[in-house]
Amino acid sequence: MTGDGRSTSDIGHPTSDMKPFKLIIGLGNNDPQYANTYHNVGHLFVDYLEKHYPALAAKKTAGYMNESGASVGAMMKKTFASPEHTLIVHDESDIYIGEYKISTARGAAGHKGVQSVFDATGSTDFTRLRVGIRPKTEGARHPKAETFVLKKISATGKKQFMDVFQKAANELFGAPEIPQ
Repeated sequence: MTGDGRSTSDIGHPTSDMKPFKLIIGLGNNDPQYANTYHNVGHLFVDYLEKHYPALAAKKTAGYMNESGASVGAMMKKTFASPEHTLIVHDESDIYIGEYKISTARGAAGHKGVQSVFDATGSTDFTRLRVGIRPKTEGARHPKAETFVLKKISATGKKQFMDVFQKAANELFGAPEIPQ
């Protein structure tokens, strides 16, 4: 049982009308030099889930972000998870830090890791947790994604991501098994 009376078998069921997730996959670069970069927020979300929602089937991709498809396809095959029952978590350079969006059956919008998943699986029918990584800047000009995605996350940024992870996980899975 969890703290709110749900059995652990209820964990992983989205709180909206979405289908329950059999598999949650965080996209990122598996190379240690990228461990704490903005491009790796998918892997950081898996770390968060392992700590607070240990009953969930949350996995990190192997290899590099832009080649995520092979890793995702292998995990789906091993667990017999369909795209409709798989949550993909990744960085989103079009969303500001501190914000996130949940979308289903949408295009990759230029994200090469997501496109790799679509190409490898032949489907776009995934639910995606898109975690914002775009810095808020003054003025009309926005920096290009390639100028910040591989930068190390600051202490302030890590705090913002932990807040986002908590909100998104609560929305997707309900109260945590192990409180924050």
